[in-house]
Amino acid sequence: MIPELKTTDPTIETVEKEAIPGLRFAAEDVLTDKAAIQRRRHDAERAATLGNAYHGKLDIYFQTADGSVKRVYTTVWATHEEYLTLKSGISLPLHSVLSFDFY
Repeated sequence: MIPELKTTDPTIETVEKEAIPGLRFAAEDVLTDKAAIQRRRHDAERAATLGNAYHGKLDIYFQTADGSVKRVYTTVWATHEEYLTLKSGISLPLHSVLSFDFY
C-alpha cells in the first residue's frame, strides 16, 4: 500500500471494470520510487496467481490522466510487461496502478 493513499478516502471513486476501456491514462508512470515500482510488479504477479488459482477478487487503485484516483474490484487474469488483463479481457495499464488491496 502506498502511504499517501488512504483506501478509506471517500473521494476515491469505485468504477466497474467495464468502464476502464473508456478512461484515459497518462503516458508516464504514477509511481516514481523504484522500490514501489518493484513492489507493484510483485503484487501484480500475486494478484494474477490469486485470480487464476482461486478466482479471487481484489481492489486495484489506479490513477487516470486527469489525476483522479479510482478503485476497481475485480479478478486479475494475467500480468504483462505493460498492462494487467482483468476478467472479461479488459486491460489496465500497469504504469497507472498505484496499489493493490488483497483480502
